[in-house]
Amino acid sequence: MSSELFSEEGNLVLMSWMDEYRKKLTTADAALRAVESDMRVYVHANAAFPGVLLEAMTRRASHVRNVEVTHLLGFGEAHYNRPELLESFRHNALFIGTNMRTAIRQGQADYVPIHLSEVEGLFTGGVMDIDVALLHVSPPDRHGFCSLGVAVETTLNAARCARIKIAQVNDRMPRTFGNTFMHVSEFDALVECSEELPEIPMEPPSEAQRQVAHRVAPLIEDGACLQIGIGGLPNAILPYLADRRNLGVHSETLTDSAIPLLEKGVITGSRKQIDPNKIVLGFVMGTRKFYEFVDDNPAFDFRPSSYCNDPFVIAQNDNVVAINSAVEIDLSGQVVSDSVGTRFVSGFGGQLDFMRGAARSRGGKPIIAITSTTGKNGEVSRIVPFIKQGAGVVTTRADVHYVATEYGVVNLHGKNVRQRAEALIEIAHPRFREMLSDELRKRGWGPDVMAGTTR
Repeated sequence: MSSELFSEEGNLVLMSWMDEYRKKLTTADAALRAVESDMRVYVHANAAFPGVLLEAMTRRASHVRNVEVTHLLGFGEAHYNRPELLESFRHNALFIGTNMRTAIRQGQADYVPIHLSEVEGLFTGGVMDIDVALLHVSPPDRHGFCSLGVAVETTLNAARCARIKIAQVNDRMPRTFGNTFMHVSEFDALVECSEELPEIPMEPPSEAQRQVAHRVAPLIEDGACLQIGIGGLPNAILPYLADRRNLGVHSETLTDSAIPLLEKGVITGSRKQIDPNKIVLGFVMGTRKFYEFVDDNPAFDFRPSSYCNDPFVIAQNDNVVAINSAVEIDLSGQVVSDSVGTRFVSGFGGQLDFMRGAARSRGGKPIIAITSTTGKNGEVSRIVPFIKQGAGVVTTRADVHYVATEYGVVNLHGKNVRQRAEALIEIAHPRFREMLSDELRKRGWGPDVMAGTTR
């Protein structure tokens, strides 16, 4: 721990928390002895995945049985998911990342379908009691408060509900503002480390994604309040907004793609009705440049998901534009986002939270933005007659408003099933429109779309 933390104008500042901090310092292996058989362990998520503590927990495998490990998306190795450790650890995913998919597909881990806004209620309501919380925090400030850094989401409330709180204190973890702080006195054990956070480089958009972005951008007007996710599509959309004024952000997350708009003063938040002039979000993921950008930056207001993702909170801002993606959409407007058939690939996350929040916002626009096809050569249509067998609906047909592909934007809200199908066929890839139209005729939902006889 740097001595600079304890000095002010060259004089040593005596703080009551310093002795407590030192007493709680230990090794990762010693701290993780707190994990015993039949416990539930909550793990800090996203780019705050506490690798030092997780490696130590995995080394405890021979001493424990039936330990449930639960968390959201996590970046880094999930060694406890190894098949040979199944008797010791079993993962119960609240959101599925790439490091979890194999275990879940092979039946060696589990998945909880739940809206991100409701996850914390599992802990506070006693549905999922937390025995141990593994956290990743910044060094304490001169008042003894550590920041949860780049990821608050469901972690703050999980930690507050946990019987035992263990944190790795990383001098590379940014100090962020908002509801992000825990005092040294709240922790049971502290493990110092100096580790770079996992970097998630910007995914370059494809040509199709750029075309989708070109269609979506006109829906975003000056003063809009944005929720935008991760991946190629968001990275493609944000550059089109460089000429907007006074955009706001109330979002689940944000990535490097927002930096140019922040530096140019496009994102100000000045027209927001709640939390004005603040970028409200639950977590960030990106490169070191972005982590340095949020470090000690009061413009970023990190909040728990129970606030950030609450549809009733979201709706209090006007002109909320929520942009989310999907695996596939059927002709009635049902949106599949967390699975490919019976294979789970992600989770509910905040999609429906923000779709409903934007729908209730005055002037709001909930948008599902997708490329019209997928597969190596675009051989699979994302607009389909039927969702795949075993797939689940994340956003219901009644919640869908705008749908955008590279072929256009349609608004399904208030349309009957025939009108919905006709509209979706219009923005499907041309090579699949005849097939989709044939299916529409078979169902008897309406006249021949391709012949131009709709009314």
